[in-house]
Amino acid sequence: MSSPRVLIYLLRRDLRVVDNPILHEVAKIAQQSQHPFTHFLPVYVFAAQQIEVSGFLSSDTERSPFPEARSPAGGFWRCGPHRAKFLAESVWDVKKRLGNIGSGLEIRVGMVGQLITELLEAFKRDNTEVAGVWMTEEEGVEEKREERDVRKAVRRADTEFKLWVDEKYYVDDRDLPFQHPGQLPDVFTTYRKQVEPLRDAPRRSLPAPKKLLPLPNTIPSQPGPFHIPDTLEDIIACLTKPLEPNLGLANPPKYPPKAKSAHPFHGGETTGYERIKHLITSGHMTTYKDSRNGMLGLDFSTKLSAWLALGCVTARQVHEYLIDFEEAKTDLGKGVHGYGKGENKGTAAVRFELLWRDYFRLATRKFGPRLFRIEGFKNDTSYSWKYPQKDPDVKHAVQRFLEGTTGNGFIDASMRELFLTGYTSNRLRQNVASFLAKHLGIDWRIGAEWYECLLADYDLSNNWGNWQYNAGVGNDPRETRVFNPVKQAHDYDPSGAYVKNWIEELRGLEDPQLLFQPWKIPEDKKKELDLAGKEWVEQPLKRIEFHPGRNGGRGGRGGKGGGGGGRGGGGGGPWPNGGFHGRGRQDRFRGQRRRGNMDKAQDINGGH
Repeated sequence: MSSPRVLIYLLRRDLRVVDNPILHEVAKIAQQSQHPFTHFLPVYVFAAQQIEVSGFLSSDTERSPFPEARSPAGGFWRCGPHRAKFLAESVWDVKKRLGNIGSGLEIRVGMVGQLITELLEAFKRDNTEVAGVWMTEEEGVEEKREERDVRKAVRRADTEFKLWVDEKYYVDDRDLPFQHPGQLPDVFTTYRKQVEPLRDAPRRSLPAPKKLLPLPNTIPSQPGPFHIPDTLEDIIACLTKPLEPNLGLANPPKYPPKAKSAHPFHGGETTGYERIKHLITSGHMTTYKDSRNGMLGLDFSTKLSAWLALGCVTARQVHEYLIDFEEAKTDLGKGVHGYGKGENKGTAAVRFELLWRDYFRLATRKFGPRLFRIEGFKNDTSYSWKYPQKDPDVKHAVQRFLEGTTGNGFIDASMRELFLTGYTSNRLRQNVASFLAKHLGIDWRIGAEWYECLLADYDLSNNWGNWQYNAGVGNDPRETRVFNPVKQAHDYDPSGAYVKNWIEELRGLEDPQLLFQPWKIPEDKKKELDLAGKEWVEQPLKRIEFHPGRNGGRGGRGGKGGGGGGRGGGGGGPWPNGGFHGRGRQDRFRGQRRRGNMDKAQDINGGH
């Protein structure tokens, strides 16, 4: 009998079995009479620099050898409870799905390069040969450092290292119309025109592997001082144990009675497919373009961004589901408006959003560390940003911003929803980013880091790229754009239903102007609602005027305090699917009409 030869597959944001190039290749090799390895070991690491792992310590007397996983500007936990849960569910789902085809998944915590080094050394001590280590490339400073560390470890062990193309995006890297990252256009529209027609752009997805090679008979255990539980519930408990319930807030939002989350979903490839199928059979893919700026309910947007971010599903899989619906290739969606009638404005808009995800990821590749610098992609040093570390008044303003007590109803409802559910809509994300950066002039990275902590659908490139975009230092040809959140509230929450859903204290009000601008509430009404003397009511961080009777229709510029020019103004702006990202007026999918100066925002990239 030949000695065992193991291939290690290091998973990161490719948490799926179907349309997985590495698993597809391993399955093909497994069917051959002779193959270069006898066993296959998939491994997932909760990376200690990106998610707090001290909850996995084997006892309360142990200390973690790693610094706390906190953000540099705001000191927030890098991964908060909502994303930790969705991530754990996604990891556990791929573990189960791998088990169903003869394999499995080993879960570890620590630094990726160090763990691979220790794993290779342990196999060597056990006289087990490692035939190679394969992993999928990712964009980001930390991600590239991981790839370098793993490459070095594997080379020291004198075995094969292979970095695979990341195929979870819409347009395959090998089909891009340029060879070097620096050739990516700085304006999305230019890039879009280079890859159109979008319906013909993606490659076909790969089928599910039917059988994989078995796990090694002996697998080195997790290095101390950590211990890996054997149930999903315990893994979630370990990930959330170190996180303070209030996440450092003195007065955290409380869940309002009868408020319902717009993102009650569970992570994993399995639930990702269920979501796509639901969107098609319910008709919401067809109506997506018209409903995508909603804020309440489950289906106003696709909400696929969390699954896309972790690679539980791929953009080209979504595209193929749409093709099957548009061309009536399967019965899925039969009887739904648009079935078998080709691309419609809703499905075209979904593809448009998927391309935005591609674009921000390519921008990360192009600009590298500039993604996280306050000067942004543009290296713009003209802004006089305010920093909470340097000014106690700014620190207090940031605290109120995080707690959802700025005194602006639209912004506060969004911040409370985000804290309580791990989600807020695309439309709100744009307004929140513009409010912090443009209206308050505060270091935009504070907002980006808070979103990183709390968003269940956090995606590195889309989150940071969109915060830059809305702060005026990113890939935006009109950096002076500013949202007027009062006008936006009148446009997209005209009855105030969204604000009242998340701000219980204002449920006794009917006038939208008072809901959106609580500082205008009459004194007697303040007393009746027990709002008199409340700082967020009496002293809003920014009094932004807007009078719907005088300021024109939806999409126009804001009123007083809301012109389209300087940093204190209001107007239009962007952000993408399930996260942020925006486009200028010229960036419209076919059939979209102009709405004054309001730039439409993407959905599947965050919030969609």
